[in-house]
Amino acid sequence: MGTPMIDVRPASVFEDVRDVIGPKSPTANVCFCLSYRIPSKLNNELRGPARAEYVAGLCRETPAPGVLAYDGDTPVGWAAIAPRAATTFARNRKIPHVDDLPVWSLWCIRVRPGHRGQGISHALITGAVDFARENGAPVVEAYPLDNGDSKVDLTMAYAGIRKNFERAGFTKAADTTSTLAGHPRILMRLDVRS
Repeated sequence: MGTPMIDVRPASVFEDVRDVIGPKSPTANVCFCLSYRIPSKLNNELRGPARAEYVAGLCRETPAPGVLAYDGDTPVGWAAIAPRAATTFARNRKIPHVDDLPVWSLWCIRVRPGHRGQGISHALITGAVDFARENGAPVVEAYPLDNGDSKVDLTMAYAGIRKNFERAGFTKAADTTSTLAGHPRILMRLDVRS
């Protein structure tokens, strides 16, 4: 069984986004990767189908709310990426601003169960960086876990791990005071200006 041919595309098809990051129950009040994208008050107000409708609207916008990885026609992974100014990272006190560049934030990577361990997260990081560059980003930031060799609970691995970002060319730019699943998060950056 070889590595699948993974194609990363803008997340403009809502049904595919829902397949990867939508909750199992359509009435659930979680996920759809909104917690860092919108103010917490709005995040808490969007319940059940209203969450899906909000994300469907995002998928119709330009740029799309992130990228999806496809194995053939099957969506197998998601990466959330957007201008930091359009996310809650613009005001997050635990994650510093290194400079005043209009950076893009890459904050969530999700690979569907049954497709993990095939290099899809690497394809997602690379595809998200390309997407940001094509949309005018000078620099891409990520806030992964600095977990060393310790295991990370898969439900908390969405932020990514340091070594995957290093493999994609990111370098550590700053410490943060944010932690996730008991691991410190660091600020990593990649300059995408040619």
